Amino acid sequence: MRIDRQFGESFPRSAHPYKRLAVIGAGAYGTALAHVIAQDGTQVSLWARDEEVAGHINRSSRNAHYLPDIILAPSITATHQLKDALRDADAVMIVVPSHAIRSVARAMRPYILAGIPITVCAKGIEADTGCLMSQIVEDELPGHTVGALSGPTFATELAAGHPSAATLAFSFDQPDRLDPENSAAARMAMTLATPAFRTYLSDDLVGVEIGGAVKNVIAIACGMMRGAGFAENTRAALITRGLDEMKALAEALGGRRETVTGLSGIGDLTLTCSSTTSRNMSLGVQLGSGLERDACFDGKRTIVEGEANAKSVTDLAHKLSVPMPICETVCGILHDGLPIAETFARFWAEPIESEPRAMSLTFAHPAPLSTTPAFKEIPT
Repeated sequence: MRIDRQFGESFPRSAHPYKRLAVIGAGAYGTALAHVIAQDGTQVSLWARDEEVAGHINRSSRNAHYLPDIILAPSITATHQLKDALRDADAVMIVVPSHAIRSVARAMRPYILAGIPITVCAKGIEADTGCLMSQIVEDELPGHTVGALSGPTFATELAAGHPSAATLAFSFDQPDRLDPENSAAARMAMTLATPAFRTYLSDDLVGVEIGGAVKNVIAIACGMMRGAGFAENTRAALITRGLDEMKALAEALGGRRETVTGLSGIGDLTLTCSSTTSRNMSLGVQLGSGLERDACFDGKRTIVEGEANAKSVTDLAHKLSVPMPICETVCGILHDGLPIAETFARFWAEPIESEPRAMSLTFAHPAPLSTTPAFKEIPT
């Protein structure tokens, strides 16, 4: 047992995990989380939109479409009925794509028990409203404590038991601080804990959710540059400056810049920008290599969160007067049809700025766009 040096308090505390969990969404990540939670025998009800998917999980203990190589824990029961999934649940995790969060939360309203905590695992910003995912759930399901889980966790690796970590954020009000063992944050962290998966707690919902939304857009930018033939210097520059865009937007919304340097920010950003396992990175690579959007992913309809979020993030940044040039570049390419080469060349030729904000210096870039040969090689 260690001692907290600041307060002289004995650690660790004890907190009781939830006994019955509803996981709403049986895609790869929802299924992986259900599997993690159920490994110690916790009863998990997994909601699948498709009745056939739910039936196959119950018959074979596998999600053949999303996690075919994982034999799921036996205490998982799948259903395509929301009322059955939510019945008797102590806590709920919503793991559906960001564009479906509002409709799914609204559909849950008649069935969810009063006051039980909800953890949102979708990453994004709602178009038109600029709402974070937790704000949407609070709108649709008032009276519930709402948190968010975010971090560098590819579903296949999480389900396979690779050591992984994420940030779990809930608002921590006075009652929670007086009795942290019974807070939703602590109890959900205990519910998720396994020998290979650990969570770190945060009370900065805004910072955690902004990291999750923006990193997908930066990953598309990194993918575009990789697909165009550029290498590690370019990726490192985009990751680093993308992190600064995350910090600026989080701070403008009342979040903390330090949160973005954690797992839900730089951790998730680094993972998503480093592997085509990420659909965001993969889309960027395909577009950067010259494919039209309709031809990407072998022509199969594939939801890529960063594609929609490029516009919603940029629109929100404009409303708040927060400059986010990388996100604006990706948005212009995806939604305004701007050419990749010219648009990224323009970004690289933007005025020279100081990196510490306190210096507040800006100088015109000396190199005209016509003398930037590297970008002329990008397919059009």
